Amino acid sequence: MLRRLGDEILNRNLRPSVILNFLAVALISLSAKAQAPAQDSALPLQTPPGPSATLSIAAREVLLDVVVTGRNGQPVTGLTPADFTIVEEGESQRLAHLEEHHGMSAEDVARLKSTPTLPPNTFTDFTPVVNTNSSTVILLDALDTRIEDQMELRQELIDYIKHMQPGTPIAIFRIDTEMRLIQGFTADPAVLLDAAKGKRNMPALQKLLSGTREQYDSMRSDILRRGFRLMGLYLGGFPGRKNLIWITGSIPSAYHNDPLASSLGMSFRDDVDLLEAHEGAPIDALTLSRVAVYPIDIRGVEAPPLFQAGNNSRPSPMANLRSADAQAFQHLDFDAMAEATGGKAYYDTNGLKQAIGAIVNNGSNYYSLAYATTNKAWNGQFRHIKVSVNRPGVLVQYRHGYYAFDPARREQRLLAKLQKRQAGAGNNPSGDNQAADKDEPLPGSAPAGSDAPVNHQGDFEASMQLGAIMPAEIVFTANLAMDDKVEKLDKNVPPPANNHLEADFKGKPFRTYTVKILADARALRLNREADGLRHGSVEFVTVAYDQTGNRVNSLISTAVLNLSEDSYRQLLTIGLPAELQIAVPVKGNYFLRVGVHDVPSDHIGALEIPVDEVHPGVVAQSVPTP
Repeated sequence: MLRRLGDEILNRNLRPSVILNFLAVALISLSAKAQAPAQDSALPLQTPPGPSATLSIAAREVLLDVVVTGRNGQPVTGLTPADFTIVEEGESQRLAHLEEHHGMSAEDVARLKSTPTLPPNTFTDFTPVVNTNSSTVILLDALDTRIEDQMELRQELIDYIKHMQPGTPIAIFRIDTEMRLIQGFTADPAVLLDAAKGKRNMPALQKLLSGTREQYDSMRSDILRRGFRLMGLYLGGFPGRKNLIWITGSIPSAYHNDPLASSLGMSFRDDVDLLEAHEGAPIDALTLSRVAVYPIDIRGVEAPPLFQAGNNSRPSPMANLRSADAQAFQHLDFDAMAEATGGKAYYDTNGLKQAIGAIVNNGSNYYSLAYATTNKAWNGQFRHIKVSVNRPGVLVQYRHGYYAFDPARREQRLLAKLQKRQAGAGNNPSGDNQAADKDEPLPGSAPAGSDAPVNHQGDFEASMQLGAIMPAEIVFTANLAMDDKVEKLDKNVPPPANNHLEADFKGKPFRTYTVKILADARALRLNREADGLRHGSVEFVTVAYDQTGNRVNSLISTAVLNLSEDSYRQLLTIGLPAELQIAVPVKGNYFLRVGVHDVPSDHIGALEIPVDEVHPGVVAQSVPTP
């Protein structure tokens, strides 16, 4: 019955607010400002239960993935809770949970589920889990790696894939002017070889960034920070430990600008700090997604300048000293990045394939430890952790601390930011207390007729850019249908409501595309509050881009949720639906970027669909969430 109800809701040609209000038992209203339920529902609204006293007890656990290796470099297995000791800020902690993980065989991976078959014109951000234990991510760095080293790296990667252990799931990323997903997780060597040999993986031969050194550093900083945050969001949709093999020529760090370093003659002009300590920082996004970073110095063993074959100048002992100092600081950068996330740094080695093999093997054999910290002060401060194992000669790898951020305060900040933006959107000019059902342009878009640059801030806006990594923290399906009718706006007539075509496209013929979204509600943060209801706020977004990445059109709708317990259980079964209609020009090559954003948790789902893949004559229909 619930499934039929959901199908009926999505098959009706209703605006988003009416769709949500048809789930009257859920007390859902689409709103840009007010949170009062709409009164035009087809069914009588339930009377919410009265306020009740609620006792809330929360125990926050700290989760650590720990790799233990012996003197021979191989994983140590069979450890018990009695073998581990955990100390946080000098205070002993009680181990609440211990689980041992091992590498999966090719047969284990083959038994996992594949992507479900979807109806025509239906797309999903769901990616089947290729390994419930651990996965390997290879990041090819074209931003901080010399061109000649990039070419060698590409060949080394191809050689590794040809001889890799069966059943090893690998994803390949590349960073240059932005972080790019070259190949999603797969254990198929043929697919990985195609990705490694393809043009998408070719090093950029042109200069990536131009301008002064200070401008370069600033742009480089933005690329790295944004790239690692989006990577963390993407990897957060997969279970288990992720071993990130970052093959690079350098890891930027801010202490190079320290006055002491300058006084010693170490003139490093690098102002990027990937280990910066604040909520939402790159390192925070990675550790929350259980990503351990394994930096590998692609330069391998380097001869001192005095002994390099290409050095035709007079030998200088000071040149060797300066080179050794610089290299020592760079290796400290590698170690710091690895230690902060629970990985291990590799440098002064020419055995790249051997290093990757060791990381895959050791990173797939680990222990998950959990403890409820005795420190209840969630003040955002860094807390040091020490894990020891009562076995002689073992090496223990784990992240050595965390920042004690308060999730409740974070949710309040996100909701306040949403309310502030909605208050200035002008979607309810009457100012009454009715829920508005109008769509609005995507945040950061320029006003109609304006040439103002787009100002994207936040992970959700970054995830909605053309070609960006598509996070799948919220799994959803999108069913699309195009209108057969071609329309063209009269220059002397105001455009219809909710048609936000950019100025350059308003005079061109267009078709209207209906986008029906069904999101898995299990990923939404719907907290029960003192009024007995579960409250939440979800944004649904559709953006149209041309092939050069220029925004053509954009819409955003916000669903404000106020749910009784019965309604909440129904929503978990049915999923959360929404419908948006967006105009796309007829002539040209365009892409639709569809996104779902749970505001309280900041969880994101995103999907990119070429308009050419939407076939005519297919009626929009509802589909179950995967």
